Amino acid sequence: MEASFFLLFLLSFYSFIPKISSTTNVITTNQFITDGETVVSSGGNFEMGFFSPNGTTNRYIGIWYKKILAHVQTIVWVANRDKPLTNTSSVVLKVTRPGILALLDDKNESIWSTNTSRSVQNPVAMLLDSGNLVVKGANDGNAENFLWQSFDFPTDTHLPDMKLGKNFKTGLEVYLSAWKNDNDPTPGEYTLHIDPTGYPQGIIRRGKRESARAGPWNGLRWSGAPAPLQTQSSIYTFQFVFNAEEVYYSFSLINSSVLSRLVLTNNGFIQRLTWVDRTKSWHLYLNIPLDTCDTYSLCGAYGSCVIDSSPVCGCLDKFEPKYPQQWEKGDWSEGCVRKTPLDCNKEHAFLKYSGIKLPDTSHSQYDKTMTLEGCRQVCSKNCSCSAYSSLDISNGDKGCLFWSRELIDIRKLSGRGQDIYIRMDSSELVSEVGSNRKKAEILGVSFSLMAMILLGLILLYIWKKKKKQQLGEDFELPQFQLSIITRATNNFSVNNKIGEGGYGPVYKGVLEEGQEIAVKRLSRTSMQGLDEFKNEVIYIAKLQHRNLVRLLGCCIQGEEKMLIYEYMPNKSLDSYIFDQTSKKLLDWSNRFHIINGIARGLLYLHQDSRLRIIHRDLKASNVLLDLEMNPKISDFGMARSVAGNEMGAKTCHVVGTHGYMSPEYAVDGIFSVKSDVFSFGVLVLEIVSCKRNRGFVHEDHNLNLLGHVSTV
Repeated sequence: MEASFFLLFLLSFYSFIPKISSTTNVITTNQFITDGETVVSSGGNFEMGFFSPNGTTNRYIGIWYKKILAHVQTIVWVANRDKPLTNTSSVVLKVTRPGILALLDDKNESIWSTNTSRSVQNPVAMLLDSGNLVVKGANDGNAENFLWQSFDFPTDTHLPDMKLGKNFKTGLEVYLSAWKNDNDPTPGEYTLHIDPTGYPQGIIRRGKRESARAGPWNGLRWSGAPAPLQTQSSIYTFQFVFNAEEVYYSFSLINSSVLSRLVLTNNGFIQRLTWVDRTKSWHLYLNIPLDTCDTYSLCGAYGSCVIDSSPVCGCLDKFEPKYPQQWEKGDWSEGCVRKTPLDCNKEHAFLKYSGIKLPDTSHSQYDKTMTLEGCRQVCSKNCSCSAYSSLDISNGDKGCLFWSRELIDIRKLSGRGQDIYIRMDSSELVSEVGSNRKKAEILGVSFSLMAMILLGLILLYIWKKKKKQQLGEDFELPQFQLSIITRATNNFSVNNKIGEGGYGPVYKGVLEEGQEIAVKRLSRTSMQGLDEFKNEVIYIAKLQHRNLVRLLGCCIQGEEKMLIYEYMPNKSLDSYIFDQTSKKLLDWSNRFHIINGIARGLLYLHQDSRLRIIHRDLKASNVLLDLEMNPKISDFGMARSVAGNEMGAKTCHVVGTHGYMSPEYAVDGIFSVKSDVFSFGVLVLEIVSCKRNRGFVHEDHNLNLLGHVSTV
C-alpha cells in the first residue's frame, strides 16, 4: 500500500514538472526528458535523447549528429552504455542539486548519473554545439567552469576540441572505449590511450595488452602514423600538449561546416571519417592499423617490419635472430640480438638507422632542451643507454629520447620515418668500413664478368622476344588462381563492386595475407574490353613509377580474364574536386602535390620509360589517390606506344573523353604527347577551379571551362 502510494505521489510530482521543449539546449532542475523528447544544441549540430541501436530494442541516452539525422543516425556518445533500458515508460533524465545529471527509474533510483566534487545552487545541463554535454551553474559567467562534461568521459568517438590524454593534477584520464559490437554500446575489448608512461605515445590496447601503437609525438606528428592523421590540412589543425599539469592530443576544424570524427571501432581500428554531402554518407579518410606491420611488437626486440618484404620481419642491420630456427618458422616473437654482444669494458659507438618508426617509449627517458650531440654524449656515458633519438624535429633536431631497454615495435617507413642511433660494439663499425672496401674491390674485379653476363641476358631477351600466339603466354605477370580472387572478392559480391567501365566491373578484394586489391574483371560480352585488357597488360606491366597505378598480376582461367591492381583507398580524383564537401579536404599544397605527381607520371610515360607511351584518356576519373593522397595515373586501355624518335601517330578510331581530347585528335585523329599535355592542362584547370570542363556554366556565355579561361 505504501509503495503504491509512493509511486502515485512520484508520478503526480513529475506531472507538475514541465517537459522539456525540443528546441532548447538546456535542462534545468524544473525540467526533465522522457523517451521521445530530445535536447538540441544551439546551432543545431547535435541532439540528445533516447535511442536504440540497429537490431535491438534496448534503449540508451545518447548524443548524435542532428543535421544528417534524415540520412543516418550517427551516435557519438552514450550515457548508460553498460545499463541498457528495456522499459522507458517511467524513466526520466533530470538535473538535481547540487549539480548531478541523473537517469532515474520509476522508483526514483539512479540508473546512471554524473558526479561532481563541487556544488551550485542552480545547476543546468547544456548540450553545446561541439557535442559536449556539460553540467554547470546557470548563472556562472565562466563559459568553461563545468561541474562535469561528457568530453571527459567519451565512448568510442573523438570529436573536435575534445582532449584525449591525462590530467596529472586530478588523475583523470580521457580515452576512447570501443563498442562491444555494432549493435551494442557496452564497452568492448579495445581502448585508445595517450599513454604518458615514459614519453607519451598513442596506443591501442586490447584488454590490458598493446594491440597497435602510433609512436611518440615528434613535434610534427605521431612518428608511426600515416599521413592523413599527422599532417595539417585545410580542414583540421592538430595539437599536442605535454607539460607538468597535463598531456593531451586534440584536433580542431578550420571549417566549422564540415562534420568529422575519429572513431575506435569494435575490431580495434582507428578511423577518421568525414561527411560527404554528395553521397550522403561518411567518407573513410584514415584507417589504422594500416597493415600487418602496425601489429604491436610483431618482429620482437630489434626486429624491423617492412611491409613490402617477404617475410615482413627482418633483423636490423648488425643484428641476427635470437632463435634462428623459430625465426625461420615465422615465429618472430623473441626478436633479434646484436651479432657482437655489448661489453661495458670495451669501446662503443652509435650506428645510425634512418626511416624508422621510433620504438616503444613506455620505459624511455627524455630531455626537452638538449641538442643531438648532447644526446650522444649523455648516452655514451651510460652503458645501460641502448639508443637515442631527437625528441622534436619540427624545427631542426631538439631534445632527446633515451632508451635503456630492448627496442621493440620498430618498422621501416617510406619517406616519413626518423633517425635513431643504436649503441653497438665499435668493432661493428670498423668491420663495416672494411666490408665496404672489400665490396668495392670485388665489384672492380668482377665488372667485366658482369658486363658479359648482361650482354648474354640482352641477347637472350632478343632471342626470346618473338610474337607469341597465346594470350596468357604474352603476359610477363604473376598469375593469380581464380579461387584466390573469388575468395578475396567474396565471390564477386555486389557489396564489393566499386565501379564499372567499358572494360567491365571493378571489385575490391582482400587477399588472405591482408593486402587490399582492386580487381578488373573483363566482361565476356565486351570486345572493347578485350582490346583494353591486352593494352593494359602490354603497357602497364612494363612500367614502374610511383605515380602510375601498380599492376600486381592477372588471372586468366577459362573464360575469366582479370587484372589485379593495388587498391587505392581514396578512390579517384574526381570524387574530391567535384564534390562540394570533399574538395575542402584539398588545400593548395595538396592540389600542387597532386598536379606535380600527375606531371611526373606523364613525363615518365613520354620521356623516361622504356616505351614512349601516349595515354590518350587522361582525366580526373583516371587519376587514383592512395592513402597519403599521392596521385596514380590509371586505365591504360586506350594507350598507344610510338617509336623512340617519333612524337605521335594518326588513327581512324578516335577514343577518349570529350572535354579532355585535343582538337587535332578529336577532329583528325592525330595523337601525340601533346595530346596528353592538352588533357593535362584541362585537368589542372579542373583541379584548381573544382569545376568540370564540359559541365561549366557561366551567365555571360556558353563556353566550357577551357573557353572561359581563354577569355580571362
